[in-house]
Amino acid sequence: MIDLSTGYLGFQLPSPLVASAGPLSRSVDNVQRMADAGIGAVVLHSLFEEQIEVEAADLDRILASGVEMQEAQSYFPDMTSYNIGPEGYLEHIEALKRAVRLPVIASLNGVSLGGWVRYAKLMEQAGADALELNLYEVAGDPEQSGAAIEDRYCSIVSEVRSQLRIPLAVKIGPYFTSIPNIARRLAQAGADAVVIFNRFYQPDFELESLSLVPSLQLSTSQELLPRLHWTALLHGRISADIAITGGVHTAEDIVKCMLAGARVAMTTSALLHHGIGYARSLLVDLNQWLVEHEYESIRQMQGAMSAGKVSDPGAFERANYMKVLGSYTLSDAAK
Repeated sequence: MIDLSTGYLGFQLPSPLVASAGPLSRSVDNVQRMADAGIGAVVLHSLFEEQIEVEAADLDRILASGVEMQEAQSYFPDMTSYNIGPEGYLEHIEALKRAVRLPVIASLNGVSLGGWVRYAKLMEQAGADALELNLYEVAGDPEQSGAAIEDRYCSIVSEVRSQLRIPLAVKIGPYFTSIPNIARRLAQAGADAVVIFNRFYQPDFELESLSLVPSLQLSTSQELLPRLHWTALLHGRISADIAITGGVHTAEDIVKCMLAGARVAMTTSALLHHGIGYARSLLVDLNQWLVEHEYESIRQMQGAMSAGKVSDPGAFERANYMKVLGSYTLSDAAK
């Protein structure tokens, strides 16, 4: 009997497959179907910092305060109707906890303290089993240093951690000078897990109207590679659990995440593309892979290909750069 269970954020999950933050979690019925399909836990769609500001009647004041901000107003969605609003979000947590037994992880998306601490506590009171802080910031100010941004991140995590009893995960992007350093600092600030990586969405250019248009594409398995790289380097070097999100589409992708050292592999794009029932197929294929490769459990394989375990740890470092470049050969058509 293959044991697919894993530990994450202090919970014992029946499988390492977790639904990442996305639109599917807005429906109680969808989450029930995820649980029935074997999903280990679900991260809810995010409550955005802008939504919290709207409730406090701050966003309109900020957007109306000057010409530059008036111009920027068009780039903000209508936060009074976006998702379900702060109070509706708390009610949704309560409804989910009545309906399912799997861990429900609330999600907050923003980059400043604002109402984060207050709503983190309210989410805990509503029954959330854990909280994922989605630190989403596009650093476009040349006067703001990377060190200042990292310090702010750590301050947010420390402040939120001091107010919560439930586990805290922190979701980060890949754009840091030293990912191992910021991951360790976030763990020291109180993060029980580090989730890598956020997907940053950039607008496209509409050439006829010379306007910006939203651009959203589902992930592919190719996006998994940098996540595997950094998970393999971080495994055993930070005290927090590691979760991979982005690029998880097949059972083989889940296997790679586990071998690199992740506790869970998160997906939304695969479920959006194939349907929620696809999770059941992924877990059947995952079980079969373990059988064929003579593994008895997920825990047995976790970290087996991390930087500290492989015979060539230099493959994760700069030494591999020249090998990769030298390995490419031109096709006959390109000669």
